[in-house]
Amino acid sequence: MAVDEVGHPESGGSSSAVAAGILLSRLAGLARESLLRSVLALGPAADAFAAALRIPNLLQNLLGEGSLSASFIPVYSRLLGEGRRDEAGKVAAAVAGLLTALAGGLVVVAIVAARPLATVLAPGFDGARLDLTVDLLRITTGGLGLLVLSAWCLGILNSHGRFFLPYVAPVLWNVAQIAVLIAALTGDWSPTRAATGLAWGLVVGGALQFGVQAVAVRRLAPELRPWIGRTVGRGDPSVADVRRRFGPAVLGRGVLQLSGYLDLMLASLLATGAVAGLLSAQMLYSLPVALFATSVAAAALPGMSRSPTSDLAAISLQARRRTAFFVAFSTVAFLVLGESIVGALFGWGAFDGDDARAVSMVLGAYALGLPAVASSRIHQNTLYAMGDTAGPARVAAVRVGLAAVIGLALMFPMDRITVHAGELLTLGDQGWFGPLGRGVRSGSPDPHLGAVGLALGSAVAAWTELVLLSRRTRRSVGAPTGPASVMGPLASPVAAAVVIAVVARWATDGLPDLAAAPISLAVAGFAYVVVAAGTGVTEAQQIVSNLRAGNLRAGRRDRRRG
Repeated sequence: MAVDEVGHPESGGSSSAVAAGILLSRLAGLARESLLRSVLALGPAADAFAAALRIPNLLQNLLGEGSLSASFIPVYSRLLGEGRRDEAGKVAAAVAGLLTALAGGLVVVAIVAARPLATVLAPGFDGARLDLTVDLLRITTGGLGLLVLSAWCLGILNSHGRFFLPYVAPVLWNVAQIAVLIAALTGDWSPTRAATGLAWGLVVGGALQFGVQAVAVRRLAPELRPWIGRTVGRGDPSVADVRRRFGPAVLGRGVLQLSGYLDLMLASLLATGAVAGLLSAQMLYSLPVALFATSVAAAALPGMSRSPTSDLAAISLQARRRTAFFVAFSTVAFLVLGESIVGALFGWGAFDGDDARAVSMVLGAYALGLPAVASSRIHQNTLYAMGDTAGPARVAAVRVGLAAVIGLALMFPMDRITVHAGELLTLGDQGWFGPLGRGVRSGSPDPHLGAVGLALGSAVAAWTELVLLSRRTRRSVGAPTGPASVMGPLASPVAAAVVIAVVARWATDGLPDLAAAPISLAVAGFAYVVVAAGTGVTEAQQIVSNLRAGNLRAGRRDRRRG
């Protein structure tokens, strides 16, 4: 296996380790979400829990992995690559102190100001739903600091070439919540009690996630002393470099998180269930981004940070091609087979077929922007490796503004469309603009499609962001290829996958979703890989080659046994 200049595996094997960790983590997350929908469905308690997760998620993303990827990891990796291990340790300690102070202060503020925050966060909530959101927010925010420090551990471990553990550690976060949900199912808990127990499970899971990584960091780099006082690193140019990058990175992450907040705020003005349905769709939509974009980007970033600018264009192009190959099929799967996938994962307990159709339509709208979001991750990391954190932040601001404008224009008309007994019906007596009446929003037994409008706005904005980031990357590193040259070779495989997926969906009609979804995915995926390999797509040819090699090894083993 090829290694980099400090003896770490190159990004091919590293991205596989990241992807494996993320896959296990996301599978645990899907199990958690499936149980969550079974216990809370798309009811008021589900909306309250989804809203209560937003403040912790915001602060974690502001201070956690995204900001550290842009600021801390490039500097720390460069110092390690240059053999300046003591200086790298000082930088790591200074960053840990900064994160601890910021996270601790923000946690206190969020707990004390939980009610006004909940009111701003979900202006459409009132009564018992608002009260429950406030209670849950105070609990979930308490575990924030542990998740932020988990992201610091991730940065340390990644820079030392350890990729699997930090990305599989969130399994423990999910397992703690799964245990609570199983207890709620077997104990017949009320929705309010289940949501409260789930919030405490989140805190316990955060402690477990941080603890397992902290042990690994201690063993890997025993010289680190993250709890040293505030004078650590003062005057150090490397620490100053991290601080210089950290501000714009936090602002950039803040802009992106603002997008999620705007979606939540706007969804709270829609019919009951919009917030929970949006969250379920986002979980599925983010899975291929995490598996195929985050894994490649995270594995490549330390190497990018140690590479000369002249090599960044080639590294970026290879990463984007690899990401696009996998994400393109995910887009087809969500658009054509989304209802079967949602039904297979969530279609039991209180979650019915109409809920599955509504969530799948939100998922399909998000999926339209999936290739753009994935490719943008690679462009962002390319710019981060060069120390450019301000540019991606400005582009993110454009994306958020555009998504909000389009989403606001579409969500209220689409909230007049409901799913009833598998059919789409319109509320013709409610007009087409402005929020529905409070009684209609809270009293309708059928899911509405207002969240689809928000997802469509996100998709359009994602493609705009990709165009802007692509232009900036070409100017910075001289990359000769744009989005069309990366995605163009996939046109024929995508067309074949769409046709086969439609046929498979028709052929499996009547089968339970638990059977129809995997059968359809397997058949369409096989067609996609075969056509891609035949048209010269390198990633598909590698898959075919690996499968053939595996078959040959299996055949030799069988002959030896015979």
